[in-house]
Amino acid sequence: MIELRDIHKTFGANHVLRGVDLTVTKGNSLVIIGGSGTGKSVTLKCILGLIKPDQGQIFVDGQNVEDASRDAFLARFGMLFQGAALFDSIPVWQNVAFRLMRGALKRPKDEAREVAIEKLRRVGLKPEVADKFPAELSGGMQKRVGLARAIAADPEIIFFDEPTTGLDPIMSGVINDLIREIVTEMGATALTITHDMTSVRAIADNVAMLHDGVVKWTGPVNDMDTSGDPYVDQFIHGRAEGPIAAVR
Repeated sequence: MIELRDIHKTFGANHVLRGVDLTVTKGNSLVIIGGSGTGKSVTLKCILGLIKPDQGQIFVDGQNVEDASRDAFLARFGMLFQGAALFDSIPVWQNVAFRLMRGALKRPKDEAREVAIEKLRRVGLKPEVADKFPAELSGGMQKRVGLARAIAADPEIIFFDEPTTGLDPIMSGVINDLIREIVTEMGATALTITHDMTSVRAIADNVAMLHDGVVKWTGPVNDMDTSGDPYVDQFIHGRAEGPIAAVR
């Protein structure tokens, strides 16, 4: 479903991506791990076409991203942003139905509200939450609203950007379980970036280790602990000593 070939991206003197090769098969959940500043978010933005690589090609379902019609292309994606990224000035249901009330996916207001309430139920929120504002919700509830928005248009591909950041361990477990259930139910292709190894083990089919602008290792999540790769081993066990230098 997604293929990156020799992707490079430089910002000034900072060479972030140095030849990323990555494949995500259809219906698969791939999690990208790696330290802060290794290019995980830049990789997502390149796939979405928000950033243009300096070199290399990206294909989504066989089509070069550069050749795609933007509206039709982006309509295939859903995204759960880090920190939920809800609009404070509109009620929850309008946050969830935001895409359904605009552009190519536009639906009548009443229909969009019904879809929003249905998606809120799917993530474990009651219909009365629909008319509240984001500020009235806890961090965990806001994250669920963000997840409901990500799946509102039944996308083929869903991106999850640090889905458990800022949540306590119990709520993190709830969100991980929801992500796994929803991706499986929808048959969606999922791409997640996270530092949380509990999330990795809960939602990944495959894992890719990104460091120094390249993918150091990729394979099934069940092989991660016995990968034999020193970068993966140091990262997943949180060791100070190893090939990944700590930033001081």
